[in-house]
Amino acid sequence: MGLLEQWRESVYDENMAPSRLKKIWDDYFAKEKKVYIELLKDPETVVSGTVSELAEKYGISVYEMAGFLDGIDESLKKPNKLKNLKESTKVQLGFDTEKLYRNMVKAKADWLYNLPEWDAILSKDERKELYRAEKLSGTVIKEKKPGRNDPCPCGSGKKYKHCCGRS
Repeated sequence: MGLLEQWRESVYDENMAPSRLKKIWDDYFAKEKKVYIELLKDPETVVSGTVSELAEKYGISVYEMAGFLDGIDESLKKPNKLKNLKESTKVQLGFDTEKLYRNMVKAKADWLYNLPEWDAILSKDERKELYRAEKLSGTVIKEKKPGRNDPCPCGSGKKYKHCCGRS
């Protein structure tokens, strides 16, 4: 079993006491935040190495690094091969800043998208627009149905009630 499968098995264990699970996630989120702070200090540099080297560099376990890689993978310019992830697997963390910000918003990770390190990367207006765009991407907007006496949207020139509104 690869590292990612082991990570998922431990943090998504339905038999674990909720208080224990919450402690695991709180601990992980604190460590994740520290890793992102380091990465956002120099977003242009592509950090790379083996899973164990990066885990050691950021002071987290290899299982936590597997979880981190799983979380950031969608935001990477070149995704890593996470299937059968091992300690010796070479990975890279070259991320797209806008994609990363939007994915943090999508995940409702306010402890990450509100980090002060974003100030040097994206302007307040850019962050506001990315936040808005991500929130709207999940919103279903229904088109207004034409009224009975409105012109038919098919372009026939007839009133809706005498054309497409009949059926």
